[in-house]
Amino acid sequence: MPDQTIRYREGQGYDQSHYDWAPKHRRDPLVWPDRAKIAVSAHVYLEYMELDPPADAVSDARFAGALGSYYPDFQNYSRREFGNRVGIFRVLDILERYGLRVTICANAQAAARYPYIVERCQKAGHDFVAHGRSLNRMISARMGAEEERQFIADCLGSLEDSLGHKPSGWAGQDYGESERTPKLLAQAGLDYVLDWPNDDEPYFMRTDPPLVSIPNQSEWDDAQLFAVRKVDSWRYPELVTSAFEQLADEGGQMLGLGLHPWIFGQAHRIQYLEKAVAAIAGQSGIWFASPAEIATAFKAQRTAD
Repeated sequence: MPDQTIRYREGQGYDQSHYDWAPKHRRDPLVWPDRAKIAVSAHVYLEYMELDPPADAVSDARFAGALGSYYPDFQNYSRREFGNRVGIFRVLDILERYGLRVTICANAQAAARYPYIVERCQKAGHDFVAHGRSLNRMISARMGAEEERQFIADCLGSLEDSLGHKPSGWAGQDYGESERTPKLLAQAGLDYVLDWPNDDEPYFMRTDPPLVSIPNQSEWDDAQLFAVRKVDSWRYPELVTSAFEQLADEGGQMLGLGLHPWIFGQAHRIQYLEKAVAAIAGQSGIWFASPAEIATAFKAQRTAD
């Protein structure tokens, strides 16, 4: 059974003990470098779909019709491979052309299988975040503590072999975590995590040492919008620029753009990504930053209790 000891807490606020209760009206606004109004971070997913994953592997149930429903599922496997053959280059070209700071959220298996993508991204100066093992192996409470600890260690070790360095942050596959994941990530030496879309600015998690939660807002993640909610692609520029304008007006917030190349790299969608990026890049007072840079700026202004 899952560990219930840290799920609930008493008193006012959230119903678990991973982080402190800090509603927005009680905070002083963060100040970004050069007094920018908003921090913007682009998160591009480098993922590998296992054609025949282990029977006990857990994948996001919202994609159940596309992951593991039958074997061999060449159609869905090929759609995701399209992202690594074609789509990622379209996406990166646009983000780089408009000067966005790109972070690659890489599955360990994908980084090992696609060295040409790793080389392309490293030459461009993009950061890397650990993104689990594969597209259809999520962390979940079905794992035991030592199994999960080893899973994280194996992912980080494999990525270090592929990248030449150990990533400093973690973005769980499809936001997957167990009750113990933040603690294990901190113990593994990671600095920040992108799994908690419950805020518009970073905050400290109650781990030892303190892990920084970097917002990776799922509301405008392309997989959530197009694959799960079936939102029309042409609405993306309106949705993202509306979010950008609101957050920039409030000040001290951040906008994370989650982009899956097998989705946005498609020929019929790529124009809408460019329209959104062009609209954002044309504004003033923006700090284009990586999650690592955002975590550093945050820690310079806040202290963990």
